[in-house]
Amino acid sequence: MPKIATSAFQPAQSNPMIWAISGHRLVDTFRAVGSDFASRARIQVAHLAFDEAVAHLREQLAQQACDVVVASGSNGAYLRSHLAVPVVMVKVGGYDLMTALCNARALSSRIAVVLHRAVSPELRRFADRFGIALEFRSYETADDAFYRIQELAGLGIEVVVGAGMVASLAQQAGLAGVFLYSTDSVRDAMEDAIAIAVAQRDQKSRHTQLDSVVRHLSDGVVAIDMAGRITTLNPAAARMVGRPIDGALGAPLQRIFAGLEPGTVLTQGSTELGRVDELMGRSLVVDCVPLHDAGQQTGAVFTLHAPGPMENAVSRLRAHSHRRSRSARYTLDQLVAVSPQMQELVRRCDVLAKNSDATVLIQGESGSGKEVVAQGIHEASRRRQQPFVATNCGAFPQNLLETELFGYEEGSFTGARRHGKAGLFETANSGTLFLDEIGEMPLLLQTRLLRVLQEKEITRVGGVDTIPVDVRIVAATHRDLSAMVRLGSFREDLFYRIHILQVVLPPLRDRPQDVQALAAGLVPAALERAGMGHLAPQVLRTAMPALQKHNWPGNVRELENVAERIAMACLMAQAAPALEEVVALLGYGALRIAATASPAAGSLTELRRQDENQRIQAALQAAGGDRDAAASALGISRTTLWRKLRT
Repeated sequence: MPKIATSAFQPAQSNPMIWAISGHRLVDTFRAVGSDFASRARIQVAHLAFDEAVAHLREQLAQQACDVVVASGSNGAYLRSHLAVPVVMVKVGGYDLMTALCNARALSSRIAVVLHRAVSPELRRFADRFGIALEFRSYETADDAFYRIQELAGLGIEVVVGAGMVASLAQQAGLAGVFLYSTDSVRDAMEDAIAIAVAQRDQKSRHTQLDSVVRHLSDGVVAIDMAGRITTLNPAAARMVGRPIDGALGAPLQRIFAGLEPGTVLTQGSTELGRVDELMGRSLVVDCVPLHDAGQQTGAVFTLHAPGPMENAVSRLRAHSHRRSRSARYTLDQLVAVSPQMQELVRRCDVLAKNSDATVLIQGESGSGKEVVAQGIHEASRRRQQPFVATNCGAFPQNLLETELFGYEEGSFTGARRHGKAGLFETANSGTLFLDEIGEMPLLLQTRLLRVLQEKEITRVGGVDTIPVDVRIVAATHRDLSAMVRLGSFREDLFYRIHILQVVLPPLRDRPQDVQALAAGLVPAALERAGMGHLAPQVLRTAMPALQKHNWPGNVRELENVAERIAMACLMAQAAPALEEVVALLGYGALRIAATASPAAGSLTELRRQDENQRIQAALQAAGGDRDAAASALGISRTTLWRKLRT
């Protein structure tokens, strides 16, 4: 037998490498069927056995040139016990045995079957059932097979059926040797080998990808087995302890990571997230999760987070969350601007937004739409893709407003969130921060705001590090800031900082054209929500004179509320209200309308009595005649209502 003789079938270098190894006749069958699998695998056939085959295959494994080995009999068993690679055995099928026995019976009736390791009971029953006189023997090694052949020759056996080595030994002993394996058995073994090789490659690819991900993580990752020994360690974890990866594998966890306790993850299989451990003089946030395989726990994995990057990531996530939830909804084009005053205001805002990043001060009465204008300025500016964040400076006590605007560090005060909280300046970074009712801001915070406008940086409450911010400030107020400056309740230097660009919103009473346009949109919308949209034309015809004469102390917000009240009155009555009812629904400021509508009215006392009566009648109608409900709506007792109805 030559030391090595190989044949190759390998047209595709990406296909798995299969080595078919035999020291006897099976090598010819390997070569015969190898070309049938050339499109799916690189088939290498070698005429080798035992130690020579092991030495050759180890060389191939060192070059990663072998995925699976195909062999048979004692040679295959030997290779399987000496190689760290799957070995697929060519198995004897029932058809193989029947064919071999037929060929043996043609030569002699004195037949023996010699198989590797064991003769199955099925084979013995097969021989008994068909009345075939057979001698059965099994062997473990080549020497063992030699002695079995010699024994059979002494018993007068003339034909031996077995693997290639058995058939060769029989011929050497002067007996006839019948080869047991068929091409179909070899093809089946090749199919199994290719399936195993493909599965191995897929698994290796997934493992490589996972290993690559773990190695490139900035967080440390450490895996241990159930004995607490390290099985996996990524470079980030190795850097944390200053140990090479290879030197740590297999070592006890506590030896490498003093202070990193498994806790209950190994004893109870419990998960721990966000635990803080002291390692190498550093505080680390540790996540500890059990590992399972086939339903059984096999160990645990620790993820080590350095606090600095983790806090920054949390801050960015919070900011991103604010950006998604706090964005401008209105544009300048959506402002109702029929009157010349509003048309000029929209044009001015458009110019300010597109050509400057300076602070804008919006002045106007309550309910006039200052935030809508602020959103429109943001949407027309270069910052429109960035967050628009709004807060009301009069809605918070001083301490809460400070943390709302500037954020705070962990432990700054009792009840502070773990890891701190980003403020609105950080949330609005690169975008617009709308400070509504800035005239209500306490003097101490005015000083901090002035510094932010000057230095373009903030410091969180309880913190020492400065954080740069790029924010456009749009402020709004209904108060006279210049008068507040004279009185000392508003800082003069801050006033000039926020008063760079000015927008003055005219009150709704000064622009009746806009009242009509706003009502034409708000009233039908409110009626539609109440299911009374079909009454919109009639309601507008009836209500418009009263709406245009009303003083609108609450401006657009008041008009929205009146539209809702009109819709509810229509829903209760299932009909459009009369002018008197609309006047009653207007509430405060309706006396001027009543006086205009009734020029012959008497004294102020009489006008008030008439207005009171109109309100009572409207409340009764809205309540469907229910006096208890009407009294409750008017905020008076039922007795008072009864008395007023009698006067």
